[in-house]
Amino acid sequence: MKKWFFPVVAFILIPITVSAQSLADRVVEHTLSNGLRVLMVERHQVPTVALRIIYRVGGANEVNGNTGIAHLYEHMAFKGTKTIGTKNYAEEKLILERIETVYDAMESEKRKGIDADQERLTELAAQFESLQNEARAFVIPNEFGEIYDRNGAVGFNASTGKDVTNYMVNFPANRLPLWIAVESDRMANPVMREFYKERDVVMEERRRSVESNPGGKLYETFIATAFAAHPYGNPVLGWPSDVSNLSASETSAFFKTYYGPSNTIIAIVGDFKVDEVIPQLENAFGKIPSAPPPPLVKTIEPPQRGERRAEVVDDANPQLMIGFHKPDLHHPDDPVFDVIDSLLSMGRTSRLYKKLVVEKKIVVSVSSGAGTPGARFPNLFMVSATPRAPHTTEEAEAAIYEELNRLKEEGPTQKELDKVITNIDASLIRSLQSNSGLAGRLSYFEAVADDWRYTMRNRDAIAKVTAEDVKRVAKAYFTKKNRTVATLVQQGASEVTEGGGL
Repeated sequence: MKKWFFPVVAFILIPITVSAQSLADRVVEHTLSNGLRVLMVERHQVPTVALRIIYRVGGANEVNGNTGIAHLYEHMAFKGTKTIGTKNYAEEKLILERIETVYDAMESEKRKGIDADQERLTELAAQFESLQNEARAFVIPNEFGEIYDRNGAVGFNASTGKDVTNYMVNFPANRLPLWIAVESDRMANPVMREFYKERDVVMEERRRSVESNPGGKLYETFIATAFAAHPYGNPVLGWPSDVSNLSASETSAFFKTYYGPSNTIIAIVGDFKVDEVIPQLENAFGKIPSAPPPPLVKTIEPPQRGERRAEVVDDANPQLMIGFHKPDLHHPDDPVFDVIDSLLSMGRTSRLYKKLVVEKKIVVSVSSGAGTPGARFPNLFMVSATPRAPHTTEEAEAAIYEELNRLKEEGPTQKELDKVITNIDASLIRSLQSNSGLAGRLSYFEAVADDWRYTMRNRDAIAKVTAEDVKRVAKAYFTKKNRTVATLVQQGASEVTEGGGL
C-alpha cells in the first residue's frame, strides 16, 4: 500500500490546469461555522465536479467488542435518511424503535447463559423477525443510488480503512447543489434502516474476502501478529463475533461520536465558483450542530522485542508476508521508506522484481508497501511474495533479506535515486490530471496529516533523500527483532519456518 505523494510541480505541469499557479495558490480553504473543513479548487475546462467527504474515523478508532463498526456504518450510510429511502418515516421510526427494544431484550436474555429462558428467546426472536418484515414495507431500496444515477453521477462509492472513511462521487457541474442537499441530509439525518439485514451482508462480505480467501486469511493473521496492542491489528471488517453482535443503537452512538462536522473534510474540484458554493455549504452543512471532539487513540504499540512468526494452513498455493515496524507519516524517516519502497518494487526494473522474478525466477510476484495498514499511526513496511513452484516461501524469504541487506551495505546509486524521484513525479502527474484524483488526495492528507500541504512537504523531503539515508534507515529498521513473518502453508505440505538473514 503505497502512500500518495504530490509534488507542487506535478500540478503545474498537468495539461488540464489553467495556468502555472502553484497548488498552494489554487486551493481555497474554508471552515464552516460548525468546524467542518472544505478544500476547493476551481477547474473550468470540463463541466464536471469531483466531490469527496472524508471522516477521520476508521478501524483504528474501534476497540475490542465493536471492531468492524466503522465499515458497517459505511454500509448503513447508503440506506437513506428521514426523507430518502422511506415511504413514511414517522411510522417507520416507531417500528425501528420497537425492533431495538426487542433486540435488547433478546441480548439481555442471552447474557444469562445456561439460565436463559429458551421459550422466551424463541418468542422474542419471532417478534424480532415480524417487526423487521413490517419495517421493510416502508423501505424504498437504493433511493440514494437512483437519485444520483438519474442526475448523471459517476463513481458513487465509499471505502473504509484504518484511518479514514471516504465517500466519493463525480457529478455534472450543474448538479452540485443537489449533492450539497443530499449529502448534508445524509450527514445530519442517518437512519439505521434494515440494520440487521445489512449486518448479515457484511458478515457474508467477510466470509468471501477473508474466510474463503487464503490471501485474506493470511493478511488478517499477519496484521494481528504484527500489532499486539494498537488497533491497527484488528481487521477493518471486524472480528466475526464482534460484527455479529453489533446493534443499531451501538452503531448510531458510534456515528454521533465520530462523524461530527469538526471530524469531517469536504473536497470539491472542478467547474464551479467558490464564492457561489460557500454560502450553499454554510446553509446546508453549516446548520448541522457541532459535536465534541471524538476520543483520541491513546494506545501506542510497544517496541517489538523479537521476531514474530505465524502460519496459515490452507488448500492454496504458498504465500509470504514480511513486515517491519516503522514510524508514522510525520516522522523524518518516513520519506526514506517511500524511496525504499520504490527502489524495491516500483516497476519491472525495481530490485526485487529484477532479482526474484526475472533473474532467479523463484517468485511469480513480489511487492512492497510503505504504509501498512495505515499511515496516521506507526505502521509497517511490508514485503509480500508468491513463490513460483517448486520454489518455497523459505527461498523467497531468504532472497528478500538478501536484497534488504544490499540496501544496508551498498545503498542505491545516484542514478537509481534520480530515477525513483522521476517515476514518483510522473505517477503523480498522471493521477492528478483528473479532478477526482486531486480531490481524493487533498481530502486524504487533510484527514491523516491534518494539513493537505503535507503533499508538498513530503515531495520536498523525498527529493532530499540520499543513499546514506537509505542505508541508515535500512540498518535501523530492517532487523530480525523488528520483523513479523507470516506464511501461507499448503495443507499437507511440510514448510520450514525459520527465516535467516538480517
